Amino acid sequence: MAILRAHLEAFGTAKEGRVFGNERGGVVGSSTYWWVWEEAREYALPPERVDSPLAGRPYDLRQACITRWLNAGVPIAEVARRVGNSPEVIHRRYHGCIDGHEEAANAKIAKALAEDGDAS
Repeated sequence: MAILRAHLEAFGTAKEGRVFGNERGGVVGSSTYWWVWEEAREYALPPERVDSPLAGRPYDLRQACITRWLNAGVPIAEVARRVGNSPEVIHRRYHGCIDGHEEAANAKIAKALAEDGDAS
């Protein structure tokens, strides 16, 4: 947040409140994102991983975030709300992250039932 605040203080925002804009204050083009992304990977990744598929495109960060939240046990509906998708899309696209969580969910249900005196 400190870096973001410093950037906004130094440069302000682009048109319509965007954090970044092109040289005319408009929307940054997709080719610019790719160029910056490729350069940033060289700084962020160990040298042996730069040519790997790891974080090969900006969208991969979104996928990694969704996967992490699902694996942490955040309910699908909440993940969907936060990322602007429907629960159905999240379930269909990230079903591999959800597999295996039935046991944990069943344990939570059983605990709640037991606490309410309805363990049958």
